[in-house]
Amino acid sequence: MKKLKIGIIGCGGIAANKHLPHLSKFTEVELSAFSDSFAEKAQQAAEQFGTADAAVYTDYKQLLANSTIDVVHVCTSNDSHAEISIAALEAGKHVMCEKPMAICAADAVRMLETAKRTGKKLTIGYNNRFRSDSQQLHKVCRNGELGTIYFAKAHAIRRRGVPTRGVFLDKDKQGGGPLIDIGTHALDLTLWMMDNYKPKMVVGTAYHMLSQNNEAARNGGWDPKSFKVEDSAFGMIVMENGATIMLESSWALNIRQEGAAKVTLCGTKGGADMRDGLWINGEENGKLYDKEILMEGSGIPSLDKVRSKSIELEMRVWLDSVLYDQELVVKPEQALVVSQILEAVYESAETGKAVYFT
Repeated sequence: MKKLKIGIIGCGGIAANKHLPHLSKFTEVELSAFSDSFAEKAQQAAEQFGTADAAVYTDYKQLLANSTIDVVHVCTSNDSHAEISIAALEAGKHVMCEKPMAICAADAVRMLETAKRTGKKLTIGYNNRFRSDSQQLHKVCRNGELGTIYFAKAHAIRRRGVPTRGVFLDKDKQGGGPLIDIGTHALDLTLWMMDNYKPKMVVGTAYHMLSQNNEAARNGGWDPKSFKVEDSAFGMIVMENGATIMLESSWALNIRQEGAAKVTLCGTKGGADMRDGLWINGEENGKLYDKEILMEGSGIPSLDKVRSKSIELEMRVWLDSVLYDQELVVKPEQALVVSQILEAVYESAETGKAVYFT
């Protein structure tokens, strides 16, 4: 079988810590080209993970002009996701783009339309779907064990977890703060569990509270003057079928219980939550019950181990979709709805008005 030749655009932290270590495990691929505006980053990635003859570029367009590249992974800042992904699709490459899909919904629409027109595969890096607890809960939902899910919470809360590296605090580059960074994961999980992608109305709020408080405990030592994005954002989403989703996201919040990329689901037959492990609740023979689902035997695996396994499965499923023309797990149509809702939360927070979908 011909090996897939993969090009990496953006050789910073997300590429070095997520994509490259896991892609390098698969014998069906060759990491053949690397592009970054900083030449030393691309060169370092090529030396560590690339083939002996791996090409290095500082202009991603030169990588896309390389006709031997089959697949491109876009690992750049949010503001360039659409531009690079669209160019890669137009160049005949299959594309995995890191989350969020784009910095705005209009760009996400253009990405989807380009993928459809070119016939190339496009997926978005929502790796939390591939955690073992997420996979198990998704089966529970699809089996109808919870009934109709009409209320849910999407959790993305850190007490003090502000990412000060890179461009995370740069609104122009990222499009926002915790909502678009970690809230996007929680919302994606929630919509996927509910299998509900038809929003009707969104009300949102965003805050710049602890980020601007010089007296706040600042683990990580952020500078309030450079903190250009929200430190917290919250949304209420009403779906066309009447279901309600509460979305909570924060990098810095005075709260005791943290939890990111987790969901709470309430259905007509039962409920589920991921707050402290995976729990299913319901009623049987007139009595209520709570049931914990043990995912890794009797022990609790480290977060690093859980993340590593989820990313490896994410890459495996993505590569199989390209190699064997299998159905995507993370579809661009679904990621588009996530971007539309996030944008609506920001708009509502800015205007003080509800945002309605037509």
